[in-house]
Amino acid sequence: MERQQKSLFYNIDWWMLFLYILLVLMGWLNIYAAVYNEDHTSIFDITQNYGKQLIWILTAGVLATFILLLDEKFLTFFAYPIYGLMILVLLSVLVLGVEINGSKSWFAIGEFRIQPAEFAKFATCMALAKFLSNTNIKMENTKTKIIAGIIIAIPPAIILLQNETGSALVFSAFIFVMYREGLSGNVLLFGLLIAILFILSLLFDKLYIIIALGIISVIALLLTRKKLKNILSILAFFIITSGICLSVDYVYDTKLQPHQRKRIDVLLGKETDLKGAGYNVNQSKIAIGSGGFFGKGFLQGTQTKYDFVPEQSTDFIFCTIGEEWGFVGSFIVITLLLALMMRIVYVAERQRSRFSRIYGYGVASILFFHFVVNIGMTIGLAPVIGIPLPFFSYGGSSLWSFTILLFIFIKLDANRLLILR
Repeated sequence: MERQQKSLFYNIDWWMLFLYILLVLMGWLNIYAAVYNEDHTSIFDITQNYGKQLIWILTAGVLATFILLLDEKFLTFFAYPIYGLMILVLLSVLVLGVEINGSKSWFAIGEFRIQPAEFAKFATCMALAKFLSNTNIKMENTKTKIIAGIIIAIPPAIILLQNETGSALVFSAFIFVMYREGLSGNVLLFGLLIAILFILSLLFDKLYIIIALGIISVIALLLTRKKLKNILSILAFFIITSGICLSVDYVYDTKLQPHQRKRIDVLLGKETDLKGAGYNVNQSKIAIGSGGFFGKGFLQGTQTKYDFVPEQSTDFIFCTIGEEWGFVGSFIVITLLLALMMRIVYVAERQRSRFSRIYGYGVASILFFHFVVNIGMTIGLAPVIGIPLPFFSYGGSSLWSFTILLFIFIKLDANRLLILR
C-alpha cells in the first residue's frame, strides 16, 4: 500500500501542474494591473479584486489537493450522481438565484457569489466519459449518439433559461470529444455548414442563398450516380439547408437578446456602434494595438489604468496583457495556454482507462473553446458572449471550475500505471 501511494505521488504529471501554477500566477498579476488602485497598492489587499483573487487562488489550491487525495474510483463511481446533482443545482438557481447583468445564474450569500453553470462543465465531462467508456458502447450506434447528445444538451438547456448564452455555448465543445471517440466527421462538417449558412443568411438575401444551394444540389446530382439513395440524400440536403436558411430570422429575433443581436450586427459589419455595442471591442483593440511589440510595461497601460475597457479584469483581461506586455507577452500567454492544452491531449492518449482518455479530451475541448472565443472576442473576431479566459479572468467560480476540471484529470493520469490493460 505504501509503495502504491508513493507511486501515485511520483506519477503526477509535473508539466501540467507547472503550467497551471504559472498561468494562475500570471493571471493574478494581470488582474492586479487591470484594476490597480493607487490608494490600495498592496496586491494582498482583500478589499480589492486582486486581493480577493488571491483568496480564490488559495482555496483553489485546497480543492486541487483534496482532489489529489481522493480515490480515483470515487470519481468514476460517482460520475452520474455528480452530474445529476449539478442538474438539480442548475434548476434551483432559476428559483433561488439572484440576477446579475440580466442573467439569473448566481447564488449569493452576502458578498459571496457563485455561478453553478461553471461547475456543470466538469460534471458533464465526467458523465459523458462514464457513458462513452462503457464496454458495450459503440459510437456508430444511433442510440449511443442520442444518449450522449442528451447528456451534453441538458445542462446548456437549463443555462439558457438563466439567460447565460455564453456559458451554454461552451458545451458545444464536447462535439470534439465525440469525434475522437468515432463520431463521423460529416457531423462536424454539417455543424460548420450550419454556422456558415447562419452568417450568410444575416448578410445576404435568403432567396439568393437558396438558389445557390439549388445549383450546388443539381451539380452534385449530375456528378454522382443517379441511384435512389443518392437522389434522396441530395434532396434532403437541399431541404434541410433551405429550412435552416429560412429559420435564421426567427431564431435570431426570438432566441437572442437585443444586446446579443447588436453585438453580432457590429461584428458582421452591418452596423457601426463604437459608443454602444461595439464600444468594448473597439477599446479592447485600441488597448492591444497600443501595446506594440514589447508593451508599455507593468502598470503602465493607459487604456487599462483609466478604465476605457469595461469588464477588463474578467471577459477582457487579454487586452491588459496586450497593452502592458505587447506582442511578446501576448505570444507567451497564448503559447503557454496552447502548451497546456497540447499536454492534456498528449497525456489523454497515453491513458489505459477509456474513461480517463475521454475525460482528458473533454478538458482540452472546454479549455480550447474558452481560449479561442475569449481571445477572439477581444480582437473582434468573435461575438462578445461573456466567457472567461482560463486561469486569467477574475472570479472564483471560473477559477474553481477550471481547477477541478484539470486536477481530476491529473489525478486520473497519476493512477494510470495501476490499471491493467
